[in-house]
Amino acid sequence: MMDGADALRIEAIDGLAKINEATWDACANPPGAPYDPFASWAFLEALESSGCVSAEAGWRPLHLIAREHGAIVGAMPLYLKDHSYGEYVFDHAWADALMRAGGRYYPKLQCAIPFTPVTGRRIMASTPTIRRALAAGALDVLRRTRASSLHVTFADSGQAGELAALGLLRRTGVQFHWFNDGYQTFEDFLAALSSQKRKGIRRERERAHEGLTIRRLTAGESSERDWDFFFACYMDTGSRKWGSPYLNRDFFRLLGERLADRVLLIIAEDRGKPIAAALNLIGSDALYGRYWGSIERRDFLHFELCYYQAIDFAIERGLARVEAGAQGEHKLTRGYAPVATHSAHWIAHAGLRDAVSRYLDSETPAMAEEIEMLAAHTPFKDCT
Repeated sequence: MMDGADALRIEAIDGLAKINEATWDACANPPGAPYDPFASWAFLEALESSGCVSAEAGWRPLHLIAREHGAIVGAMPLYLKDHSYGEYVFDHAWADALMRAGGRYYPKLQCAIPFTPVTGRRIMASTPTIRRALAAGALDVLRRTRASSLHVTFADSGQAGELAALGLLRRTGVQFHWFNDGYQTFEDFLAALSSQKRKGIRRERERAHEGLTIRRLTAGESSERDWDFFFACYMDTGSRKWGSPYLNRDFFRLLGERLADRVLLIIAEDRGKPIAAALNLIGSDALYGRYWGSIERRDFLHFELCYYQAIDFAIERGLARVEAGAQGEHKLTRGYAPVATHSAHWIAHAGLRDAVSRYLDSETPAMAEEIEMLAAHTPFKDCT
């Protein structure tokens, strides 16, 4: 695949093992840009080499590489999928509608970080020209694979706008993030809240800490025993929430080895016995909460490990925000604010494309109204 001048070539690779780590990372995390651990070769390739992402798992890698005069100047994580699991931007209704009409929704193409509802660079190139070429390359793959659609999920707003200009349908969602307003301590953050909310958080933290020791493990401080315990928690939570957890122990082993300095593992212990754990990844300007689990129920422990410990850590490290994952309006009362998320969608079937476009015409303003309403109910003093 080439542009008109034949200087820019787009090619597909069927796995990240086919590309040098430093070369991929130069596109995914270029100098001067905020570091995104999820876009890194280490994270994405660990998903592949552990078998969590594969054709057998319904995530067949078809990553795109842009070469200019032979040098790699852009990349796009891309997967051919035969289901809609592990995406967090739900299109099951679209799939059902097309199949009821006698069409075929799968396979589809997904540009995403698998199993990760975190906004970031999806088309990884420094210029709009290269990003457009990669997007056109993805549509060419769509035609060649006879996929029904292309979905670019959790793109940053700038890239979502670029894709909309190319004719993709733009969709908006909502998450809840905590923002560091120059706080020096957790008490500084509490001082910004209304009295009632401040007292409520203090009570929750006191209850959560009763009889427990909480350890934060970073930069290779965690042991195999710690990771084994965390994985047991992950499997328990995953089995209860969605029936079949997406990730395996080998993935977490690779994560701990490759990104040790980017991992924050928080473990709660009762007299030396671990009872709960939360896993976070550390970016250059954000802490990303990903997984949590417990083997004993304790009041407010989920809030402590997943939200308050994350805020504490972000303040200590001077991080600008905490992204605590998808969904969860209960985060609002704990100082997390609503934030719009963005995705872009190309649907080959004209009838379904028109129907989805009409649906988004009503969903998008409704989502904007919901975000505005939620923002009016944050617990900060000037919002009470």
